[in-house]
Amino acid sequence: MANNLYNTMYNPDVLSCIANLSNDEVFTPPEVANAMLDLLPQELFSDPNTTFLDPACKSGVFLREIAKRLLKGLEPLYPDLQERTDHIFKHQLYGIAITELTSHLSRRSLYCSKFANGKYSVVHFDNVDGNLRFKNIKHRWQNGKCVFCGASQKEYDRADDLETHAYEMIHTTKPEGIFNMKFDVIIGNPPYQLNTVSGETTNVSKQAKPIYNLFVEQAKKLNPRFLCMIIPSRWFAGGLGLDNFRQAMMEDEHITHLVDYTNAKDCFPQNSISGGVCYFLRERDTTGLCEFTNINGNKITTESRSLSEFPVVVRYNSAVDIIRKVREKATAFLKDEVSPISPFAIPTKVTGEARPTARCNITLYTSRGVGYINKSEILSNIKYLDKYKVMVSQIGAEHAGEPGRDGKFRVLTSSMRVMEPNEVCTNSYIVIGEYTDPDTASNVLAYLKTKFVRFLVLQAVSSIHISRTSFTFVPMVDFSKQWTDEELYAEFGITPEEIEFIDSMIKPMDGGDE
Repeated sequence: MANNLYNTMYNPDVLSCIANLSNDEVFTPPEVANAMLDLLPQELFSDPNTTFLDPACKSGVFLREIAKRLLKGLEPLYPDLQERTDHIFKHQLYGIAITELTSHLSRRSLYCSKFANGKYSVVHFDNVDGNLRFKNIKHRWQNGKCVFCGASQKEYDRADDLETHAYEMIHTTKPEGIFNMKFDVIIGNPPYQLNTVSGETTNVSKQAKPIYNLFVEQAKKLNPRFLCMIIPSRWFAGGLGLDNFRQAMMEDEHITHLVDYTNAKDCFPQNSISGGVCYFLRERDTTGLCEFTNINGNKITTESRSLSEFPVVVRYNSAVDIIRKVREKATAFLKDEVSPISPFAIPTKVTGEARPTARCNITLYTSRGVGYINKSEILSNIKYLDKYKVMVSQIGAEHAGEPGRDGKFRVLTSSMRVMEPNEVCTNSYIVIGEYTDPDTASNVLAYLKTKFVRFLVLQAVSSIHISRTSFTFVPMVDFSKQWTDEELYAEFGITPEEIEFIDSMIKPMDGGDE
């Protein structure tokens, strides 16, 4: 029975079709799951003692593909198919579903029955769940937020019959107690984010708080021999509340492989995930350089390097030598001239008066045009007010951080401009510099428009957003003159091959923003 059911009732196309239902909980295509499994030592699938855990089951694809490999690898030890199947499913494969619905779907994928004790299950358990469990966990509220995941109480405090998205793996201080056993391999695709602010209020916008990092951190507590997860690449350089996670990942010399997709659609064809996605392999008993692979359309590069060489993770291997040259020569970087993300603490929704008046005579640049406000509305960085400065949009890339159809990035928008004294902007923008003369500010603006600078900005962004961190690799230069790309390439020793790479990545400022 097991042979017929397990080999005929599976349809990989079914899981491919449901592999992209949302950006928060992205279902994994079988080919992606197998690419991740290929990173593991393949002898694991011939060892009857190897244990596997997927802590965020959605379609059950990881456990299903592992089962296929084990069924083949253990055949010499267990010639009888039913005996082999019983051993694998009862003693080697474990999962935690993220919802009740996905628990049924995952068991259907793994056991060929949504009930592990059902008559159509390829292996008989004495309980409904088998080794693929779902528990209706509740959030633990404190001051309006969950102490475990940060979810908004207004958004997620729901009736008992509604899904709360309180995932078991990250709503416990002791994840080792879920199954009371150790695992050799933890692998999966965790949920990516939760809204942390209720949309019922009009003066507070929703924020999407990353939670995939919590799954990685909990998995590490279980100390598996191998940890492999696919997560958004936003942690490379940004992300709400990801600073500590980023630092820990960069300094973790046990991460031996990292595969990064610049465009998430190359991995999840129907999803736009800002900043792309990546999967990594962490080996408990191995340390050293990370084999870093970047996939950008048809361009695939691999290089062994340290993830902690730079302040952020650089995703393009071909950019590493260019950044090294800049850092060897530069003594200071433009990030130290960049304002916080709220340069004047003027909310984005503020538009000001339509015309200047005696009371409202400060020019305000907004994402919807120009208005006029009173000086008292400037709540931060008043030092910028009587200076020249450069205004840069915080939305700096197109297509959710993905390259355009030509494979090139816009990075910074043509809305950049010099702001004169008595001119300010809303939180839609950041501000660079505080200059006493307009020529210096104009030279800074021209500098920002060069391909060289925008290429360096690209290396420190991992989403559509631009912030102070985005200018980590941009060197300070003499702004008493206006620089061209050719002069900058000569200044920093950029080779013709490297110039060609820069040109292949960056759109021109004029005529290239469509």
